[in-house]
Amino acid sequence: MSQQYPQGQQGWGPQQQPQWGGQPPAPKKSSAGKVVGFSCLGVVGLVVVLGVVGVALGGSDSGSDTGSDGVLEVTATPSKKAAAPEAKAPAGAEGDVEITGCEVSDATGWPKADVLITNRSSKTSNYIVSVEFVDGSGKRLADAMAASNNVAAGQEVEEDAQALDKVAGKVECRVTKVTRYAS
Repeated sequence: MSQQYPQGQQGWGPQQQPQWGGQPPAPKKSSAGKVVGFSCLGVVGLVVVLGVVGVALGGSDSGSDTGSDGVLEVTATPSKKAAAPEAKAPAGAEGDVEITGCEVSDATGWPKADVLITNRSSKTSNYIVSVEFVDGSGKRLADAMAASNNVAAGQEVEEDAQALDKVAGKVECRVTKVTRYAS
């Protein structure tokens, strides 16, 4: 016995109907998924960095403390300096930081503070310095941070605290918080 197929068919399975003009073109691939994915990854990365900085700055109290792991943590908030010219520099981490310059960029309008860090402790230390920019009346206009790692005992390091907020006019730079911990 032989099987006979209808004309134009060759066995089982779907049958192709001839199309006018050949096969349709393949759809173009869109890179929108990549853009959205990388944007989400960037936002998550930014949140993680801000969280780490927030924990580092907000997680300790003033003074110094040596934990069971031997890490010296020092956090100081600045106090009002006396008007007397022979006033002593503040003690602790606050005394390690000095603002040597304060300006607003003509090109961007962003304020910047030049920060000099001098490690006066006996251990190599890391520093996080918070700076605020205020106008003549004391109104806060912007803030910024400067950081330096592995500053040897007695070593001086110059860093910039650059704000990304546009301000107009002259500003005054103030150190608001200094965190120092052993490297």
